[in-house]
Amino acid sequence: MTTSITDTSISHHLDTQGLICPEPVMMLHRVIRKADSGEVIEILATDPATTRDIPNFCRHLGHELLAQETLAENVSLDTDPDEIKVDSDDTAPMSVTLYRYLVKKKSA
Repeated sequence: MTTSITDTSISHHLDTQGLICPEPVMMLHRVIRKADSGEVIEILATDPATTRDIPNFCRHLGHELLAQETLAENVSLDTDPDEIKVDSDDTAPMSVTLYRYLVKKKSA
């Protein structure tokens, strides 16, 4: 019998919202090293590059990508205006797509 993703026990949560490549994958790598074999890491990301980078990370290192989904589109990203500027309007809210991944650390 197949276990539903909703029944998956998440051991670690990694919020990389607002970060861009390569930071989300670097942070995932750090969490994976500390995780025990078989533990599941949930990653939230707004960088579209993660749709390519996280599956590649899992494939190359032997971890299992349990889920990859788009949670929401046009989400307001609360960002320090000193860090991100919008050319046309410095006060315009940034909107992004929110992605969610579940990665299971490979067995030793």
